[in-house]
Amino acid sequence: MLATLFLVLVLALMVILASGIAVWRAAHADDASRVDHADIVLVLGAAQYGGRPSPVFRGRLEHAALLYRRGFSERILVLGAGRPGDAVSEGEAGARYLEDQGIPPEAVESSPAGSTSFESLEAAAAYMQERGLRSAYLVSDPWHNLRIKRMARDLGIVGHASATFRSAATSHQTRLSGYARETFAYLFYRVFGR
Repeated sequence: MLATLFLVLVLALMVILASGIAVWRAAHADDASRVDHADIVLVLGAAQYGGRPSPVFRGRLEHAALLYRRGFSERILVLGAGRPGDAVSEGEAGARYLEDQGIPPEAVESSPAGSTSFESLEAAAAYMQERGLRSAYLVSDPWHNLRIKRMARDLGIVGHASATFRSAATSHQTRLSGYARETFAYLFYRVFGR
């Protein structure tokens, strides 16, 4: 009995370690270095305060603007609903920010749906299907790459992760906690599908 319990524990630790390594490897790969064009850039939402994107969100938005300006895609969709009491959604705040940064309004839209990454990508998949779009750059923080690529694939999106290089998470402690949190979030998604 004790040997079986020990074996289960070792196997669980191996799965966690392997997932952590996969999350780390995906975080250090930018698909835009090998895929030169996608139908759309999908920006995963983050906190916004009264219509002003948080530093984390700004980093994602600036990376999306960079992809647009370099010709990787002609359109950007900013994802994310608002929290109760918000005057604007994450998607709306992000779209306004991009327009203020000189991205043409006709190139930017918002999808103010979804309070989780999966829900936001689910709304994006519906948006893309309605318009005949298949491929997308997925812009978030680096440690999200593996999970959002898996979610996108499960939702029928040909997803290419291109994480922000300007993450507001600069301390080692913040980054390590991001990798650890995302390792368990990825495992949770693989088991429960949300």
